[in-house]
Amino acid sequence: MNGTVGARRVAYETIRAVNESDAYANLLLPTAIARAGLSGADAALATELAYGTLRRQGTYDAVIAIAADRPVHEIDPAVLDALRLGVHQLLSTRVASHAAVNESVELARRAGGRGAAGFANAVLRRVSRDTPGDWMTRVAATARSDDEQLGLLFSHPVWVVRAFRRALAAEDRADELEALLTADNAAPRVTMAALPGIAEPPEDARRTPFSPIGFRLGGGDPDAVVRGSDGRIRVQDEGSQLAALALSRAVPISEGERWLDLCAGPGGKTAVLAAEALAHGARLEANEISPSRAGLVRQALAGVPLEVPVSEEDGRTRAGGAPATYDRILVDAPCTGLGALRRRPEARWRKAPSDVAALVDLQQELLDAAIKALKPGGIVAYVTCSPHLAETAGVVAEVRREWGDALEEMSARDVVAGLSDADPGLLPQADGSGRAQLWPHRHNTDAMSISLLRRT
Repeated sequence: MNGTVGARRVAYETIRAVNESDAYANLLLPTAIARAGLSGADAALATELAYGTLRRQGTYDAVIAIAADRPVHEIDPAVLDALRLGVHQLLSTRVASHAAVNESVELARRAGGRGAAGFANAVLRRVSRDTPGDWMTRVAATARSDDEQLGLLFSHPVWVVRAFRRALAAEDRADELEALLTADNAAPRVTMAALPGIAEPPEDARRTPFSPIGFRLGGGDPDAVVRGSDGRIRVQDEGSQLAALALSRAVPISEGERWLDLCAGPGGKTAVLAAEALAHGARLEANEISPSRAGLVRQALAGVPLEVPVSEEDGRTRAGGAPATYDRILVDAPCTGLGALRRRPEARWRKAPSDVAALVDLQQELLDAAIKALKPGGIVAYVTCSPHLAETAGVVAEVRREWGDALEEMSARDVVAGLSDADPGLLPQADGSGRAQLWPHRHNTDAMSISLLRRT
């Protein structure tokens, strides 16, 4: 099997596992690439095919439904995944049409036999006869509303399109919706963090604009840099870096402060906080309810010479058992993950509007428990990797209503803007809050929401 064929097989198997078994592409794909012995261009091809197909799956399903003249739910799932992979190559890559068709047909044959191969061949040859622009025009014509049209063309569920529009409108920027949807479908650049006080970026690195610890390599293998750093350098989105630094640098640190990362997995922000605590004589504790993710937190902390106990409890119980104990608490709450669709392409298909209410209840309970665990004058950073207003502004507004004058909001927007000389252009929120909202299309980060609250 040549490398190109192997790359397609690895991409297909990854797509199948994501759609059949709810696997996570970012966890599964690197292992599959290594197992297949792919490297260099072939590994890059497998990554592009898998991630690209998953990102644009909604659009490709609309194309397949037209070309097959039947709803996609009537197509065998294994054959459908082969078709999705083929359509991605035909409409969104420079892969030769005959190679895209022939290998995808072979995948369909392996999945469903000769009949499935004939069906796949007919569908893909029909797709290959017209340009991507022609197919987008046909797809757009099937939409029943403007939002559905955007969802089909940009491969986002309609409810996500509407949530994004409302979040942008809170900054009077609803006209940026298409730019945001486009950014979600682009592969993110690899961003790295040098843990403050214990690591420096390589000499040829380019500093990121907003995070004082972030950088991007001028070239070379990021994994090699990480492996050679003994855990002091890591791959980490700039928005994630800023969320941790917003808490540690909101106000000057006093020696002996006690900090808690309440929902710590997988540990990227915990590592930044640990380095900050080490530099200023603070103590850090971490908590993560999932044992497997708690293990990732411990791994993330391996490069920081600071003892950080990691508990494995429900965050509400963990904070509830330590009233008025901590000076700073990070609540990086479980959320829909709609802010990280560039890096987790399948996430857009995993959540539904009905999931939001339960998440909001949990977020409010976690934030309320964290505030109770703060000393007077202590600060909590409430963070979500989602711009959904119910998960961000709504949660903070409800908790502030319950706490009244015992809680004041600090301007996370000003804190984040003050972390570097570059102005991130964070816009005021319509509700008058100081919440900082980052965006993929504007900041080249995940859509991270950061709020800072102080217990009076």
